[in-house]
Amino acid sequence: AAGTGNLLTGLTNKYNVYASTLDRQDVDVMKDRIKNGANLLESHVFQFDFLNDDFNDSKVPKGLQEIINNPEKRKKLLIYINPPYKRGLGVALTNWHKKEMGRAKDELFAQFLYRIHCQLNGVIIAEFSKLKVLQAPNFQVFRNNFQAKLKKIFIIPADTFDNVKGQFPIGFKIWDTKIQEKFEKVKADVFDKKRILQKKKVFCNYENYQLINKWLNTFSKSEKSDILGYMNTKCNDFQHQNRIVIGNKNILSRGDIHKEIQVNNLKETSIYFSVRHLFKPTWLNDRDQFLYPKTKWEKDTEFQNNCLIYTSFHGQNRISSKQDINHWIPFTEKEVNAREKFESNFMSKFIAGKIQQDQENKLFEKKKVSSINEPLEFSNEAKAVFNAGRELYIYYHAQPNCNVNASLYDIREHFRLQSEKDEKYTELIGNLRESLNNLAEKIQPKVYEYGFLLE
Repeated sequence: AAGTGNLLTGLTNKYNVYASTLDRQDVDVMKDRIKNGANLLESHVFQFDFLNDDFNDSKVPKGLQEIINNPEKRKKLLIYINPPYKRGLGVALTNWHKKEMGRAKDELFAQFLYRIHCQLNGVIIAEFSKLKVLQAPNFQVFRNNFQAKLKKIFIIPADTFDNVKGQFPIGFKIWDTKIQEKFEKVKADVFDKKRILQKKKVFCNYENYQLINKWLNTFSKSEKSDILGYMNTKCNDFQHQNRIVIGNKNILSRGDIHKEIQVNNLKETSIYFSVRHLFKPTWLNDRDQFLYPKTKWEKDTEFQNNCLIYTSFHGQNRISSKQDINHWIPFTEKEVNAREKFESNFMSKFIAGKIQQDQENKLFEKKKVSSINEPLEFSNEAKAVFNAGRELYIYYHAQPNCNVNASLYDIREHFRLQSEKDEKYTELIGNLRESLNNLAEKIQPKVYEYGFLLE
């Protein structure tokens, strides 16, 4: 996968370099570069379909065929590739679209690696590719079959490459296929686009870890409890963070996975929602997976309550009174000077400890246990969010055309749709966002401590 030959820059012995590529015009570009001084032999540049052509095809230079067909010479062969990252429906059914690759067969770069591993075993592979080979759950079958020693690795942003706009990591990895070893974990150097070393980061295959959605599914639905809303729980990684939304049933799209939010799982769904949104997705954490936590969180009531407040005031909580009864108003009518009684006082009563939460205690023969009827206690950071939110609600309820049952999402929509900018609202929503960011910083260390994410 030599493209137009940029990967070959810096290689000095042209007699030991062979360059193949799929497209005829790339071959022509390389040959034109040779005429202008590129350090290659024209007879070593050839058009070749790596996923369909035979290595003994007449297209392959005779000298390279001799190396490929000689096990001892092949040990010195370094295959240096930057294969295409095309996946899914656009991937042709090549000769290396193999069932034994599992779902990785739908990724072209994985097909390149698998063919090398099967037919050119013993070589060194130096390759640029996404980190799915290391991390993606869908690549578990591939990792079981593609066993080679990962000797070296560094990570760079994808948009370091021309014509790549995605914000995800690309790894340069050197594999020794002489050593049969399943990838488990590695600490990689991380460079920015200016080639400055930023940090080291651990990457693992997650196969010895259970994921966060399995944890959430241990909190079952109660047939006796009202549904407070729905939470989309699409996938377990940062890449799908924007899909983690709370709302009425109409938020659900085809293919979404959702959790009904009820009194018996409100704290757990709030923890899940918070954990998924506390950290901003970046090009580097794009493939990091959220995990089934340790049990220590169960005794940390401040953590639980802080997550409830974070969830109640976060922008991805899109509960709307225009779709159904809004159970998420965290204040009483008196606190916000409401003109009428709310349709639901559930959340303010829950915070005040006036709603009993029944749960199954799985450790003790599934006996029913009830939460203590006491007001929830919050950190100072959570109280600041609560206070900032109250000021915003008070201002909204002073508007002449307010909806008395409005959710925070409804309030934001109300001011967004106004023809003129409201300076007071801008100040109040800014205060709320700042306090929410402070609360996020308060909760974040707990996410690592309790094992929702690996450090």
